[in-house]
Amino acid sequence: MREPLHSRACAAALRVIATESDGLREMATAVENGPLGSTFKDCVERMTGLAGRVVTTGMGKSGHIARKIAATLASTGTPAIYVHPAEASHGDLGMITPGDMVLALSNSGRADDFVNIIAYCRRFGIPLVSMTRKAESALAQESDLALILPASPEACPIGLAPTTSSTMMLVLGDALAVALLEQRDFSATDFKVFHPGGQIGNQLLRVADLMHTGDDLPLVNAPATMAEALMVMTRKRLGCVGIVDDAGKLCGIITDGDLRRHMSPDLLAKPAAGIMTRQPKTIRPGALAAEAVHLMNTKSITCLFVMEEEKPVGVIHIHDCLRAGVV
Repeated sequence: MREPLHSRACAAALRVIATESDGLREMATAVENGPLGSTFKDCVERMTGLAGRVVTTGMGKSGHIARKIAATLASTGTPAIYVHPAEASHGDLGMITPGDMVLALSNSGRADDFVNIIAYCRRFGIPLVSMTRKAESALAQESDLALILPASPEACPIGLAPTTSSTMMLVLGDALAVALLEQRDFSATDFKVFHPGGQIGNQLLRVADLMHTGDDLPLVNAPATMAEALMVMTRKRLGCVGIVDDAGKLCGIITDGDLRRHMSPDLLAKPAAGIMTRQPKTIRPGALAAEAVHLMNTKSITCLFVMEEEKPVGVIHIHDCLRAGVV
């Protein structure tokens, strides 16, 4: 009697994970103690000094991995594009220019798919790097640098579908991108330039990108009465008003909560400075908006004054962050 489908599926999953993990461990050993580490270092050095782009290429599954590597490189500060080797023979060779470097991925290392790219690289002196498991293959032999992956077993039970090999290519491509990122001191600010949209871009927004400034700032001078403070607070519609001294420095803040706590018949006649909360929580313009959300959530408040040299230059409200997708 066959074991239940659930058990067979889980067993297959565990077998694939174990096999591919073993392959990655073999690759780590090859980087640490084998020739792959030396070649990898040379590759990073050449890519760091590259005047042009990294052009990745590959057929089939290797092509899909090559596309992903190009996308990861481009998003982390290394200009990169993918060129399909078949399309290269029909005009796309023009996308590869002097100053570029070609990174060709092929499990088998057969040169048939890359013959025109290889010839083009040789003709124009364009460096060619291969990523393959076959050191003796034509592609590896024609390359200026060959990143030779361990010949670890594929996770496919018949040993044909690229599984372990494609995972190793993917991971080594990520390793290249991260090594280059570190070489260039690529920062979160740089990352934001290439990721202005989507959840990543949202989380990299700065307080200065979202804060209210200028005439939108709810501020009154220290001698103001609560009636004046409440008028400004109502007009600016941010749920708070800041109290500043003659030098323009923030002395305190009045929020909706302060109004409820000090509610009395003579509230409007009282001085605002007597009602305000002193030493309110503030934030700097260059802080990530996510940091502002964390601070507001932690302190159970809904807005923060944004400060430079003890003076308020903006206000950020929790609703501003939520509208921008910062959570």
